Amino acid sequence: MKRIMSATIAAMAVATLAYAQTAPSDVAYGEYGQVATSLTGVPGNPDAGLEIMVTRGKGNCIACHQVTALEEYPFHGEVGPSLDGVAQRWNEEDLRGIVANAKLTFPDSIMPSFYKTEGFIRAGDGYTGKAAEGPLEPLLTAQEIEDVVAYLMTLQDY
Repeated sequence: MKRIMSATIAAMAVATLAYAQTAPSDVAYGEYGQVATSLTGVPGNPDAGLEIMVTRGKGNCIACHQVTALEEYPFHGEVGPSLDGVAQRWNEEDLRGIVANAKLTFPDSIMPSFYKTEGFIRAGDGYTGKAAEGPLEPLLTAQEIEDVVAYLMTLQDY
């Protein structure tokens, strides 16, 4: 019985370590905003990333970006650049940094900083339109950032 409990506790500790995530304030950005290491240590899921890209109240990336591979979803925006072929223009480290905090790569961007919780001029409560009350949560979790990056890495064709 003790061995089973010890094995269970050890497995839980390994699972916890596997899902350890980098806090938004601890992300190490490179000179041009790139993030070299995964925020979670867990590979991103491109299918989950696609859902984030098209879901209002999450990433909703297609509200500003056109993506031919997502034509079945309505209302593609023209504010940001097309994401067709984005994986040929940027590597995984660059895309992780851009999704987490685009302003470090593109200072004049109006793209939200999806993994930032401090340093805002007028902090709001997510997509609610209300002022923040208390500490902010990032718009996307660390794993959701990894999922979006995994999906973006599938966009090879123009």
